[in-house]
Amino acid sequence: MGWLYTFKFLHYLGIILLAGNITVTAVWKVFADRNGDWRIVQFGQKLVTGTDFGLTIPGIILTMIGGYGTLWVLGYSLVEPAWLLWSQVMFVLAGLIWLFILVPIQIRQARLANEWTEQDHLTDEYRSLSRRWITWGLISTIPLCVVLWLMVAKPL
Repeated sequence: MGWLYTFKFLHYLGIILLAGNITVTAVWKVFADRNGDWRIVQFGQKLVTGTDFGLTIPGIILTMIGGYGTLWVLGYSLVEPAWLLWSQVMFVLAGLIWLFILVPIQIRQARLANEWTEQDHLTDEYRSLSRRWITWGLISTIPLCVVLWLMVAKPL
């Protein structure tokens, strides 16, 4: 029974890191971008990258270790009950959006921000990327909310 609690703890800790970081990062990035001061925006972009490496990625890893470890201890399969399968599908979908849409946007924004100097202002390209980032970031949270609901309700 000790392993079960260990894996559950890791799973919950991972979810807290992942969900907390993606929520807080989005909020303060929007406020930094709206501020318009290139130094604040530049600093915000650095923090987006830093928190992805320091909180989002560890959150994903802990969520997976804890989740799959719990499955192993309890003797569940990866596909039954059905809520487990759909939870994994939704988690992967959110991850694909993050990896193939959000991260490339963040990289482009970071490069633009790193080129700014005292005379610069936020470019139309940067603002357009910010709108895409927040839109796709919100879209990527939908599957994560579905996962959370499936994990709690276990409906299928």
